[in-house]
Amino acid sequence: MTNEDGNLRRTRLRAILAIVLVGVLLAGALFAAIASLNRDVYSAGGFVRQYLDALARHDADGAKSLPGVVPSKAQLEAAGLPQDIPKTLLRPSVLGSITDIHLLSDIETKPGLHSVEFGFSLNGAPSKATFAVERDGNLALVFDSWRFSTSPLAVLRVSVLHESTFTVNGLTLDTLAHAAEDAPSAFSNQASYLAFAPVVYTLGHASELLDAEEQKVPVTAQGVTEVTIDAQPNATFVEQVQTELGNFLDECTAQQVLQPSNCPFGIVIDDRIKDLPVWSIAEYPAVTLTTGETAFEMPDTGGQAHILVEVQSLFDGDIETRDENVPFAVGLSVSINPGGSLAIQLH
Repeated sequence: MTNEDGNLRRTRLRAILAIVLVGVLLAGALFAAIASLNRDVYSAGGFVRQYLDALARHDADGAKSLPGVVPSKAQLEAAGLPQDIPKTLLRPSVLGSITDIHLLSDIETKPGLHSVEFGFSLNGAPSKATFAVERDGNLALVFDSWRFSTSPLAVLRVSVLHESTFTVNGLTLDTLAHAAEDAPSAFSNQASYLAFAPVVYTLGHASELLDAEEQKVPVTAQGVTEVTIDAQPNATFVEQVQTELGNFLDECTAQQVLQPSNCPFGIVIDDRIKDLPVWSIAEYPAVTLTTGETAFEMPDTGGQAHILVEVQSLFDGDIETRDENVPFAVGLSVSINPGGSLAIQLH
C-alpha cells in the first residue's frame, strides 16, 4: 500500500467520523428539542395554557375546540345537569380580561393524570384555578397529547326574583327562553347556563319598571355557581302605581252617593240628605311596594277623602253643611303583564 492510498483512507475515515459526529449531535439536538417541546408546549401545563390563552384573546371557538372542554352527555348527567343545558354564554362577547397567565404547579397525581394550577389576573384582580388533565395519546408518535379529564367549564345557575330577564356581561337573557311552552308563569324564575371559567361575570337587571344592583361574580372553578338577582320596583314603577291609584280614587269621587260603590271610602249619615254629596280626595295614599309571594304588595295605607253635603236633622229639622275629611285605608297587589302594563288588584 502506497503512502497515497493510506492518506486517502485516513481522509475518508475522518470524513465518516465527522458525519457520524454531526449525526449524533443532530439526533441529540432533535431529542432535546422534542423533550423541550413535550415539557413546555406539549405538556399538561402547556395544554391548559392554550385554553387560557384562547379565553384571553376572546377566541371562544378555539377554547371550545380543545379536547374535553365541552362536557359530554355522560358528564352532564353525572353532574345532575340537563342534556340540553343552554350554551348561550359560550360566546366571545361575554369573555372578560385575563392577563398575567403563569403556571403555578403541574403535579402528576396518577400515571397520565395531572393536576395543573395556573395563576392569572381577572379584570385586574389576582386569582388562580386548578385543572384536571389526562394524557390522550401522542402526536406524530413523539409529542404528548392531552385532554381535560374534567371539563373546565362552569355552570351559572341564575335566579331572577320578581322577573325573568337579566343581563350578563352586556348580554340580555330570558330565563324562560328554554322553558316548556306550557310552563306556568311565575313571579320569580331560574335557569342554568354553561359558562367559561375563569371569567368575571357582571349580572343585573335594568328595565323600565324594575332594577337590580349589579353583581360582579368571579367564576374560577368548575361546578355550579349560584347567583340571585333581586329585581325591585324603581321610581317609574312606583310613580305609575301612584298615578293609577289616584285615577281610581278620582273616579270614585265622581259617584255622588254617601257610599261610592267598590271604593275604599264612604260615610254613614242618619239625617236627611238635602242635595247630592260632592266627594274629593284631600290626601292620596302614598304608594310603597314590598315583595310578596306572587306580586308586589302595598299594605293598607291611609288617605283622606273629603265630603261636602247639605243635610237636615231628623230630630229638629235644622239644616247644616257637612264639610269634612273622611279617613280611609287602601292596599293593593300589582304585577307586570307580559306586554309591560300593570295589573293592579285592590284589597
